[in-house]
Amino acid sequence: MVSGISVDSPAGVAGRAGRTLVPLGVMFFFVGLSTAVVGPFMSLFLSTEVRAGPAYVGAFLVAGPVAGIVSSSLLGRLSDRRPIRRRLLLSAALAGAAGSAATAFVREYWLLLALTMTLTALSGALFPQSFAYAREVLQQRGSTHAAMAISTLRMVFSVSWVAGPPVAAFLLQAGGFRALYLTATAMYLVAAAVVLLRLEEASPPAHVERPPAGRAGPAVWTTVAAFALMQAAGVLGVQAMSLYLSHTLHAQVRDAGLVLGLCAALEIPLMLGFGALSTRYPLGRLIILGSGFGVLYHALVALAAHSWQVAALQALNASFIAAVQGLGISYAQELLPGEPGRAATLAGNAYPIAAILAGPLLGLSADLGYRYAYVAGALLCSAGFLLLLATARSHPSAAPAPAAVPAGQPG
Repeated sequence: MVSGISVDSPAGVAGRAGRTLVPLGVMFFFVGLSTAVVGPFMSLFLSTEVRAGPAYVGAFLVAGPVAGIVSSSLLGRLSDRRPIRRRLLLSAALAGAAGSAATAFVREYWLLLALTMTLTALSGALFPQSFAYAREVLQQRGSTHAAMAISTLRMVFSVSWVAGPPVAAFLLQAGGFRALYLTATAMYLVAAAVVLLRLEEASPPAHVERPPAGRAGPAVWTTVAAFALMQAAGVLGVQAMSLYLSHTLHAQVRDAGLVLGLCAALEIPLMLGFGALSTRYPLGRLIILGSGFGVLYHALVALAAHSWQVAALQALNASFIAAVQGLGISYAQELLPGEPGRAATLAGNAYPIAAILAGPLLGLSADLGYRYAYVAGALLCSAGFLLLLATARSHPSAAPAPAAVPAGQPG
């Protein structure tokens, strides 16, 4: 009993979980900020500082995500079998710091590629392992609000990306790419310090059994394919936005920044809102609803005649992102109980796959017209929507109502 509150009461459970999740959120913010200051300017760095040609830039931007997928997948499987998740978080943060520090000084293409495929790829495990760690901590505390907690962490990532690009622009003006990468190094070191000083090792719950591969496998892979298709639509929409507004709708380029910034700002409260809804409604239904928003958004943008209409439609886009990306990892973890690291990694790998899919579609829309980028986005979201429906119908137990979820399952 502490201050009249039993440690076994809901308030006591929430307090103990919060003492761990708050430092985890701080770590997640700094990791997100480190990627947000570097990611948008990677192509510029390679072309101006490294003087790499277009083919080399393209190869670099594909090789990095592929190496990250392989690294995160291997670590995801390993982390679910041994109580090493905290050590993996620490190792990944230190790898990110080392990779960023080396990139601040190295300008040789092949050496940078080697760094990207090793240290930077290892640092990519921070995101899925953070989500898996949060789930295991909540399971240990007896909380049934894992989906809301993970959605909140995903919201922290959105906040970091609202702040990151302006910070990066200032750093580039003040000290160039060396200042940019050294700042990213400092952010990774802050994240490592949080892990070392504030996080305890989380052990996988012994009572959770893994589902038979024949039953869970198809549902998981179908869901990941749906996430990849829908996120490809999102990536394509972001990449095409400035071109669509300026070339097709004859708006000013700055309007694209305003539109994308508005979407990012709307994502933050909507992720919290969908996280709260996840405590009352099945995750599968919420994600299917979100994918429907995605279909509607891309179809209506393809029909837009003025930039203000595109801006107004960002409420639909932010709802789509908040539902699919905010709750997607928790949904994958429901499909793979007992393997939160692998589930988070599979769901997280949908994004780099999506980025690879979006590139050729953007090139095709440059020939056909940028309006067709959003037609393609609507088709991609429709395919993802149908895959999610098929998963929900063939595996109705994949998204149980939260009221029926026992301790140790997401809610």
